[in-house]
Amino acid sequence: MNTMKFKINIWLLLSTLLTLFLVSACNNDEDEFDSTPIIVNAVYLQDAESSVPDREVEFVRLGQVLRIEGSGFTGMQKVFVNGYSTYFNPVYVSNNSMLIQVSGETPTVEADEDVRNTIKFEKKETELVYPFEVRDAAPSISSISHTLPQIGEPITIYGSGLIEINKVVFPGNVEVTEGITSDEDGEFCTLIVPDGIEESGSVFVEGANGGAYSPSYFNFTEGVILNFDGLGQQGFWSWTETGSMINDEDLKSDPIGEGNVSQGNYVPHRPERIAEFGPAANRRSEVWTAGNDVDDWRGQLTEYIPATTPVSDFAFQFDVFVPDEWTNTGFLKILLYNNYNGGEWSGNVYNYVPWIEGKQVVPFKNEGWQTVTVPFNEFYGFSDAEAEYTFEDVLVAREGATYKNFGIFFENSDFNLSQVTGNSADESVEFPSSATSVQVYTDNWRIVPNTTPTYSDFPDEEEEAAE
Repeated sequence: MNTMKFKINIWLLLSTLLTLFLVSACNNDEDEFDSTPIIVNAVYLQDAESSVPDREVEFVRLGQVLRIEGSGFTGMQKVFVNGYSTYFNPVYVSNNSMLIQVSGETPTVEADEDVRNTIKFEKKETELVYPFEVRDAAPSISSISHTLPQIGEPITIYGSGLIEINKVVFPGNVEVTEGITSDEDGEFCTLIVPDGIEESGSVFVEGANGGAYSPSYFNFTEGVILNFDGLGQQGFWSWTETGSMINDEDLKSDPIGEGNVSQGNYVPHRPERIAEFGPAANRRSEVWTAGNDVDDWRGQLTEYIPATTPVSDFAFQFDVFVPDEWTNTGFLKILLYNNYNGGEWSGNVYNYVPWIEGKQVVPFKNEGWQTVTVPFNEFYGFSDAEAEYTFEDVLVAREGATYKNFGIFFENSDFNLSQVTGNSADESVEFPSSATSVQVYTDNWRIVPNTTPTYSDFPDEEEEAAE
């Protein structure tokens, strides 16, 4: 029995010694890795949707995944991007490579100067600060305050990520690099329209977060259907002193607006001869193109907007000026053709109610003229996305109309919020009309492309998209 206990104790002792040896060996290995220098040879962007899913890069955007290639990564304890502690999965760390995903919470331009555009790797006994550009999410342009401005006028480009914009390129490669003011939150930038813009297309901006294109509707004079100064032809009939029809003598030409001013003749949707529009009434005023045998959308526009273009990819634009607050009553009805009596919230029309933002009443007023863009999928008759309407459907609708005049009513009838939002839950929110003497001016009616060119951080992908 004693012999047996002796043998067991020997084995326990040997086992303990072996364990201590192995632990010591592992600790020695870990100690070695803790002090091994960290070396970064290259950084690769991991993007499965890209034509180059493993691309060597010199910058990263928030949310993107990087593969770091080099040596000395075993034993990595922490990674900081622009000073922000960034999680990494140890499973994806080897001595020669590691994966990190840059958090959307990582600061970019607001990062402290001493850590901005750096990735810091930390191990127990060594570290490496690697210079590397870190950009916010890709910028985008949602709208432009005036897409048919005059030379020397200000414009505002709205969007997101428009941080530290240092270059704006207009159609025809007209470039501006000075006098650009950027919003700190990246929601807009402003500049003065330069001389020399003779072409139409997209506006390109470039800043701290990279580049972005606007929709291709800037300076699109090719699509003007009525500007009251010779492009397009106004139509009117049955005019009376107190009637709704607006004729050429009702037009105005006195310069109005600050910053972006009027351009020749423009239309007042309440002519001077009418002091006030009464409540609960539609079609208080109406202004039209000439229509039959004059308007030719197919001949004028399909060279630039193919008939196969989806209705979301082209739009009706006009410039509007409202010098005094417009609120609580009245709206403009935009009509594809002259086959409506007013009051409709369906069919081939669109009701423009700028004093409702989201679900709130916000008085509308502007100091200078600004552009309104109404994509054709917002016309009620073409709003069903499942129907896959195209420009051909719009052309056929106009060509089949008895009266092909395109026009705008001023309406002053009662309506409810659901008619604006399309949400039946909003039906209980009502907007009863009231008498109004508000003045709304419009000009430069036009049909424009509403597609945005593809922008990539990598020229090869942008060229592929263009092809």
